Amino acid sequence: MNVWEATQRRLERIFRDFDNIVLAFSGGKDSGVMVNATLDFMRAHGITRKITVLHLDYEGQYAATTDYVTEVMTSNRDLIDPVWICLPFAAACEVSMYQSYWKPWNPEERDIWVRDLPDAPGVIHTGNVPEDFPEYDGVWDYTVQEKIGAWLHRRSGAERTAVLVGIRTQESMHRHAALYRQDRTDASMLEGLNWTSRKGRGVYNVYPIFDWVTEDIWTANARFGWSYNTLYDLFHLAGVSIHDMRVASPFRGEGQEALKLYRVIEPETWAKLVGRVNGANFAAIYGGTAAMGAKDIKLPEGHTWKTYANFLLDMIEDEEIKQGYLRKLKSSMRYWTVKGGALPEESAEELRGDAPEGTEFLGEPKDNRKRRGPYEVIRFRHYPDDIPAVSDLSLIPTYKRLVITILRCDHACKYMGFGQTKREVTKRSQAVEKYREIL
Repeated sequence: MNVWEATQRRLERIFRDFDNIVLAFSGGKDSGVMVNATLDFMRAHGITRKITVLHLDYEGQYAATTDYVTEVMTSNRDLIDPVWICLPFAAACEVSMYQSYWKPWNPEERDIWVRDLPDAPGVIHTGNVPEDFPEYDGVWDYTVQEKIGAWLHRRSGAERTAVLVGIRTQESMHRHAALYRQDRTDASMLEGLNWTSRKGRGVYNVYPIFDWVTEDIWTANARFGWSYNTLYDLFHLAGVSIHDMRVASPFRGEGQEALKLYRVIEPETWAKLVGRVNGANFAAIYGGTAAMGAKDIKLPEGHTWKTYANFLLDMIEDEEIKQGYLRKLKSSMRYWTVKGGALPEESAEELRGDAPEGTEFLGEPKDNRKRRGPYEVIRFRHYPDDIPAVSDLSLIPTYKRLVITILRCDHACKYMGFGQTKREVTKRSQAVEKYREIL
């Protein structure tokens, strides 16, 4: 069975087992293929009940993306109900030392919006928010999407809602681990299907194309003549590899490399982006250089990586951002010096020849996590300053890795292997709500 045939079987199961379908659509290649595959499946099988197409609009984006989203959200109205979110949720900002997030469509910043509100069916903005709509102001984007999924479930009166999300495990180890972790319970999935994830009572995220690779996406577009975001054509002309093309918020870490392309592809949009978020121009100019932790970063004279990290932390005026880095550092130190962390076997072998005194090599991991290839558990006596022998700096817990993380404005510390925790999401949401009550 190839991935196309497997996806057809998953769609058959989805439409059989769920009485409400919501499709999360970003305007990128993966969600675009998912929209087209789903609509083709519906027409081929005579399915006439509508699905909801949900789009979170990040305001600052290429015109080609807006055009494609508009095309999808206004076409096939016999099969889709559009829900187009233009609200001031919190979006990650990794181009600034001064803010960890920004708010698209913030009404208090209307004079510097990158573009006007879209004029299309299904648009929800601060002027027409439904009475029972979930909290959104300053709430993280992924949390908002989950809350809206639950809201759409309640509004539909359905017994079971599927939220189709176009993620592929090829894109990252985090995505691969999320679906293949051996400690997942049956209660967290629908009837043991690893491409489903229970998000709440009656609500499941489902991943119909999780096993596709990038080449599958473009093969499907060509074979079936599907429409797609023409921004990818412009990326191709600019020499960007198909594996590096991203349609993401320009201020996210994933979008920094493409940020500089705005100046060439859409100069007018670029001029507005520079005025929208502090640090955008700096990130575009220096995003691929040592100034932002890329390539061959040099240690300033008279510093160790630890003292340089402390210097950078002292330069951060925002206490919340500074404490965020310190919490992640403390967690990393506790993990690697007490419990021990797992390294790929080839990195462990590199480490053996240059390991700090007291480093312990504890053999294969004893947990049930499914990993790609053999790993070995390593425990350090002291948190290392730097270990040049290991080629992948992001895998080794060092103060140099922390320096790179800070220079990249990587507030979530993804370079250090962290993801945003539920505690952080909840804490921010509670803080926003408390502040609103005070006002």
